[in-house]
Amino acid sequence: GRQYELTALGRALLDRTSTACDLLERVFSSRADFAPGSEEHEFTLLTSDYALAVFGAELARTVHAEAPGVRLRFQRTPIDVTEDTAPLLSTADGLLMPRGVISGFPAVDLFTDRWAVLVAESNDEIGDRLTMADLARLPWVVYQRAYDAPAARQLSMLGVDPHVEIFVDSFQALPFLVAGTRRIALVQRRLAELMSGVAPVRLMEPPYAAVPLQEALWWHPVHTHDAAHIWLREITARVGAELAASEPGGIDAVPSR
Repeated sequence: GRQYELTALGRALLDRTSTACDLLERVFSSRADFAPGSEEHEFTLLTSDYALAVFGAELARTVHAEAPGVRLRFQRTPIDVTEDTAPLLSTADGLLMPRGVISGFPAVDLFTDRWAVLVAESNDEIGDRLTMADLARLPWVVYQRAYDAPAARQLSMLGVDPHVEIFVDSFQALPFLVAGTRRIALVQRRLAELMSGVAPVRLMEPPYAAVPLQEALWWHPVHTHDAAHIWLREITARVGAELAASEPGGIDAVPSR
């Protein structure tokens, strides 16, 4: 019929071929040296809005001061990152994501964070302290999927199956979706400090020993020996260490208004 059509195998290979081409391009563009103060370069980082607000903004300020020709492109982490990690990392320079979600790729630790529970100020069903029963009976707002965070997966091991009412692709939207409702949500304390006063909510201690969040920069092994990427990892680790030196405040340090 004067046209070509991919076979079933061709269609299956199409995405893999694209990924392979991206990797080859990065391999052949690798460099033995990099002068950040005088060169122009662009790095693409996959990130959630949490990591962008808490860490990415400070990274961008540091890069601007030390490498004015370097551009940072922040892109939202896709929801299928755990299923397609290798193809996603092959198209970016790094992924900002806590440990415990993905594995099998090189990473450098950046900073830690702790968890709190968001509750509406108008929610009179909860007193001064949360209980495990509260977590089981109240509706939840969660980021992307219910058990992505290790602290959320702990609940399943403790016999609590959160009743999720809303899934949202933004940590910064959590306070607004909790305010004025019976809903609750897990939120990182560093982000809560940045967003203090944006919505009529209060922060409460989880009624269980929620495992802390360890944020890390992940990358594809193809970048490991590239000079520009080595510089990116070094400056990222330095900014992370500076942030890690400042512990997130306690619950009492985060006013609701």
